[in-house]
Amino acid sequence: MIYFDHGATSFPKPTVTVEAMVRYLTEIGGSPGRSGHSMSIEAARIVNEGREVLARLFNIKDPFCIVFTKNATEAINMALFGILRPGDHVVTSSMEHNSLMRPLRYLVKQGVELSVVPCARDGSLDPLRLKEAMRSSTRLVAVTHASNVTGTVMPIAEIGHILRSYPHTLFLVDAAQTAGVLSIDVEAMAIDFLAFTGHKSLFGPPGTGGLYIRAGLEAEMKPLMMGGTGSRSEFEEQPEVMPDKFESGTPNTVGIAGLAAGVGYVLAEGVEKIRKKEESLTEKFLSALKDMGRHIEVYGQKRGKDNIAVISFNVRGLTPSYVAQVLDENWGIMCRPGLHCAPSAHHTIGTFPQGTVRFSFGYFNTDEEIETAIRALSTLIGEKGKQG
Repeated sequence: MIYFDHGATSFPKPTVTVEAMVRYLTEIGGSPGRSGHSMSIEAARIVNEGREVLARLFNIKDPFCIVFTKNATEAINMALFGILRPGDHVVTSSMEHNSLMRPLRYLVKQGVELSVVPCARDGSLDPLRLKEAMRSSTRLVAVTHASNVTGTVMPIAEIGHILRSYPHTLFLVDAAQTAGVLSIDVEAMAIDFLAFTGHKSLFGPPGTGGLYIRAGLEAEMKPLMMGGTGSRSEFEEQPEVMPDKFESGTPNTVGIAGLAAGVGYVLAEGVEKIRKKEESLTEKFLSALKDMGRHIEVYGQKRGKDNIAVISFNVRGLTPSYVAQVLDENWGIMCRPGLHCAPSAHHTIGTFPQGTVRFSFGYFNTDEEIETAIRALSTLIGEKGKQG
């Protein structure tokens, strides 16, 4: 099996991730913050350690500004429904995933105004065009850090710099595809909300993620859900302290244990080392696709340094689903065809409604696997030619 679907979820996970989860289930098992016994205290330590390693990774001053969620989608919803009110204006890009687009479209029906800045055909975003969309009522700019369709990296630092001149406008970044593989500094990039998932390049399990909320903003936000937090149990009102205000219900402690271990692995390896490896794999594959000429159409910026390790392409004359099926059945190559939950992005790059074949590489892929994929596509093109 050759796994090229890391844009959906990373596989395999580092051994430390699995070991941390097994240790929690077999040796700890307590519920954090719900009791005073040693098992509960150890569980709380694991959760706090998770916040601390994430704070190190993203240069977050206060770990308690990190709220754990079950994925980036929940984190994005938490930010949008927490901060936006009727009459507020939001600016986003045309390369966004439905995890952002769908709640925004719902909020438009509730009186929020939305401007979608068109990206270029290669998926890139001109920050000056985004600036032109700003209004006096712009409450939020919300963009992905990198497209899950083309891998195009957005100019987050430049956007953050622009928004420093708009003190009433907040900045939400969807880092689902980049957390763990690109350097993210919430201070340097002026990020107010950072939504991330644990199961991709942070090497955690599914069902983990989080939202960074810049200190002070929590007072302006409504919680997405309310209930027991293990704190201030004498009151029937939701606590206002962070992160309890947004973390109702028993947390996914076993998942957080795995996530903390995965982030620890990223920190130990180094984000730059991981990025360099994935960039090398991307360049190797893009170079081979270029050599295939007219038989392959590649979407995006076509340079590894401009992208994360996500590549969308089509074999001319064949549907994405057929290509993916042949790669799976004949070569054991796992990839993802279709629209990738991002119809706006596919409209932007001109591949709607058919979609594309998406290869997304990870830190544990090898040059040999890339070479096998190149041979598989060459064979597929040759067979297509014989069939006329």
